[in-house]
Parts: sequence; structure tokens; C-alpha cells
Amino acid sequence: MLEQRYRWKNKHLRMHVSVLDGKTSPTILLKNALYLNQTFRQWMRANIWIYEDRIVYVGENLPPNIETCEIIDCTNEILVPGYIEPHAHPFQLYNPLTLAAYASQFGTTTLINDNMALILHLKNREAFSLLRDLCSIPTTMFWWSRFDSQTEILNEEEIFSHSNVKSWLEHDAVLQGGELTGWPKLLNGDDMMLHWIQEAKRMRKKIEGHFPGASEKTLAKMMLLGADCDHEAMTGEEVYNRLMQGYMVSLRYSSIRPDLPQILDDMKRLGIEAYDRLLFNTDGSSSTFYEQGMNDQMIRIAIEKGVPVIDAYNMATVNVARYYSIDHLHGSIATGRVANINFLSSIENPTPVSVLAKGKWVKRDGVKVDDAYPTVNWNQYGLTPMELDWDLSMDDLQFSMPFGLKMENSVITKPYSISIDASEDELPSDHDECFFTLIDRNGKWRINTLLKGFATSLPALASSYSTTGDIILIGKNKQDMFHAFNRMKELGGGIVMVENAEIVCEVPLNLNGIMSDLPVEKLIEQEKKLLVELEKRGYKFSDPIYSLAFFSATHLPYIRITQRGMYDVMNKTVLFPSIMR
Repeated sequence: MLEQRYRWKNKHLRMHVSVLDGKTSPTILLKNALYLNQTFRQWMRANIWIYEDRIVYVGENLPPNIETCEIIDCTNEILVPGYIEPHAHPFQLYNPLTLAAYASQFGTTTLINDNMALILHLKNREAFSLLRDLCSIPTTMFWWSRFDSQTEILNEEEIFSHSNVKSWLEHDAVLQGGELTGWPKLLNGDDMMLHWIQEAKRMRKKIEGHFPGASEKTLAKMMLLGADCDHEAMTGEEVYNRLMQGYMVSLRYSSIRPDLPQILDDMKRLGIEAYDRLLFNTDGSSSTFYEQGMNDQMIRIAIEKGVPVIDAYNMATVNVARYYSIDHLHGSIATGRVANINFLSSIENPTPVSVLAKGKWVKRDGVKVDDAYPTVNWNQYGLTPMELDWDLSMDDLQFSMPFGLKMENSVITKPYSISIDASEDELPSDHDECFFTLIDRNGKWRINTLLKGFATSLPALASSYSTTGDIILIGKNKQDMFHAFNRMKELGGGIVMVENAEIVCEVPLNLNGIMSDLPVEKLIEQEKKLLVELEKRGYKFSDPIYSLAFFSATHLPYIRITQRGMYDVMNKTVLFPSIMR
């Protein structure tokens, strides 16, 4: 039975009560702890009794039975609830398990996760089996259900069929529908999406928006159609507009949108001093961005910007829990809650010294607890090394498109007219144009163009990491592009850079070509090297991982390269179709 349906069976509940009666010993006693009580909005002293994964008492009393109890004197400790990340994309080269293990070291003990990679790449039976098994790890894992692919894929009607989406929405671990990257379709009359929103509402689940730059009128329309929250505010004025229309507003600090410091300054200027309708999120940042922390970093920034300390902690804890109606389990240190507790060295330093997740130590006195998170046999979920039964040919690298993609920043691409000769096997390094190919992972189709602004002297980069898991080839030298592709194929998926037929760096992604099974700490090392080598070759933006992910992402302007072909986002038309191989 799923954890989220009945968190504890009857026999467990009776056992919890027996701890209060003195018939059973708590497993952990946190004695004389100074903790954040969010009901009274005060720092209070109490004794906290824990039995296995649950807080069974918070108050002045001590347990009568301490026979098998670990007793910790918390006189010099400061305790806050485990942090909740409400907007995780757990497939940004890392995987759900490695992200959870890494996040726990910074005090984030609950993740609410995107299901995009699961619905695109796995059968529901495999995906739901993974969700079930992840219930046993120390981190609490919730999910959301996508309503569209945020790109143009060839089998969208099959993947995002009514039965598929409905089965996700009905899943006990799913807390919301969205994020609504396809909201323009909704406004233009997509009644199936509106029906899914209605179904989510019927199930008392939330709808997460995705409304960058939305006008007041659009925000009002989306609220009428069922949106509850939006994480795309980039200024204090946009926060204000969303709050005025009744939204929960999720403030973002991410690798491609590190907006939080400026937003908080804007809010102060605008006189926004009410924080109950605000959350924090890191929006699936690349692993290197997480090197200095996750939600703890956002709390720290908020405190430094003058947000009242208790409100800063609440935005990462109880505000999230109340919004999602899981505050009977999460978001506070109180009787009956899951034992997710962070131990701080000071109130002003939200990065924990020790962490309890579901009553298990995952970090103790500044040291990661080994083996706190289990190993996983990914094969049983269909997450195996990518196997390609086809070869790249010279015909696949023919470039005759009249216009290409021009990068404006890490993720925005505009069209531009191609004026150089792209018929040669190598492009010179006196400009920033590269060959660009998107090719079906099953070898059925391809689309070729030029990419301007990505790099000036990059011989070859091959990546199986993309929005859809199709293969991206970028470079100035076709022969090196062949070498990069073949090495990526040999690895079973990954990101590979080649120069003069030699491998410069690589990031193996042996889980279906989209994720690594390495701990995030080791992934950071690989990702850093990739960024350094790309910067040497002219990459000038902040996040190449998101660049690769979003070349096909049609929720962003202006021109995208998709399975269907070159796609004009604003006019919703395919300009040049993909070519069958």
C-alpha cells in the first residue's frame, strides 16, 4: 500500500499511542530543544519524542519509558522542520534518488517532483513501481502530473492520452497537475486540458501555472480556469500582480533565473510585508548551482534581505505544507508529524549541522551518514543504458536550411538568416556558428540547421540529454561530430565533447541516456569540467545543461527545433518539417 494513502496502519497508530502511555519507549528523545513553533510564531523550548518516523509528542513532559531510546541533549541546538522543495525537476542529469540524497544534506527532506521524464520514457507500470519504491527512502517524494510535453512530439496524443493523465492524477503520490506550460492552448479552447484541471480540482489537488510575463488579464483568466500557483514571477511587480489575483506565489532562485535577491528588494520597495502566500523553489537547477545549497540558501538570502526570520523559514516549510494540504504530516515540528527535523548552529544559518528524515539520521554533526539512502536497480524500471541499433552517416550531416537558430541567452532562441557556406565539412572559428542536428533516438528522422551563439571553436558535442531524449549534435567539424556520436553511443548515452578525434570530456548518462547514476557530488565535478571546456570554446551563457534541454522547448520563444521540425512558437506552425532517414 502506498505511503501517501495511509501513512501509518492501525497497528502503527496504536504503537504511537502506547509510547505516550509508557508501554513503549520512543526511539529518539530530543531533550530541552529550542525549536520553531509555527502556531505561536515563536522559538520555544520543549522535549520532542520520536517513534521511528513520527513525532509522537512535543511539550514539557519526558517519556516514562526510555528503555530503547536514543537521548540527545538539545540545549545548545536550534531545531526547524525539514525543508520542502515544491518544484523539483529530478532529471537534470541527476536522478530522483541522487537528488534526494544530496538535498537532504542541506536540510531539504521533502521533494515535490516533475513527472515529465517518467511519462515520456517509461510505461506507467514501471513509473508507478519506481514511485512506490521511492517511498522507502528517507526523503519524502511527492509528484505532479504533466498535461503536455512542452514541445512538439510525434506521439503526443498517445503519451498524453486521457487515460494516461488520469491515471497519474489519481495516484496517491501526486499532489498537483501542471505545470501549465501549454496554457496558450488552454486559453485557445483546449477542453481536454480544462477537463484535467477540473479532475484535479475534484480530487482536491492543486494546479501549478507557468506564466512568464503574463498580463494581469491573462493571470485573471488562468485563475478562473483553475490555476492556483505560479513560479514565474521575475520582479516584485509580478509577485504583486499574482498575489492580487489570488495566487500562491512561488519565489524562484535557479540556475537560469537567480531572481530571488532582486525580487525581495522589489517587494520591500513595494511594501509587500505579508509572506503567508509565498513559497521558495529552485526550479530544477543544474547540479553545479546546488553546490552551495538548496532551499537553505533561499532562506539565507531572505534573512539577509530583511525578511522576518520566522517568515523566511515558513516559506520553505509550513507555507508549502498548508498550500498542498499536507500540513498534518509535514512542515512543522508538532505531534503527529513525520520526523523531518533540521538541527542548526544558529537561527541565522539555515544550513543544518544534523538532519533527521523520517526519523533516520541522514547527516550527523556535519557529516553525511553513509548508507542512509539505498542503492537502486534501475533496470527493473526500464532505466537502462541507451542502445542504438543504427549508425550515423555522412548523409545525416547535410546542412542546407535557409535560416538557423540564434541564441539570445541560455534558453531563448530566435531565427536568423544563414549567410555562410555550410556545405563544407568544417566551419571556421572566426564566427560563432555551428552545425546543429537533432536526430531521433530510434534513428527514424532528423533535422539539420545552424546554431549561432553557442560557441566559436567547438569541434563537436554529442548529447542524448534533451527535452525528449533525442540526440543533439553541435559542432564545427563533421568528422569530430561522428566521433562524439559514436562515443556517446558506446557509453549508452551521455554528453561527449571531442576535438581532433580525441575525447575532451564526457558525462555518461547510463539511465536511458538522460540521467546519471552517480552521486550529485561526482556529477558536479563532471558538469564543471564540461562547462570549463565549453567556455574555452566560446560558450558565454550560464547554463549549458538547460541550453541542451530547452532547444526543443516550445513553452519558450521564439523558434524551436522539435521532433516535428523547425517550429515557430508565436505562430504555432512548423516552418520546416523533420526529414525521414
